[in-house]
Amino acid sequence: MKVQVDSQRCQGHTLCAMIAPNSFELSELDGHSSPVDEDVPVEEQDKVREAAHSCPEQAISIP
Repeated sequence: MKVQVDSQRCQGHTLCAMIAPNSFELSELDGHSSPVDEDVPVEEQDKVREAAHSCPEQAISIP
């Protein structure tokens, strides 16, 4: 499974990092999210799916 964050849509709500802290990191400049690694380990996939569904801006995609 791969994950991507659309930097144009992300508004820095930080929900993804709260739900899946091992998979998302936040920018110190603006709080926007990015994946730690686009390839999500099997043990993190459920959390990443939950984070994608919880994103208010729908900025997280799992192609």
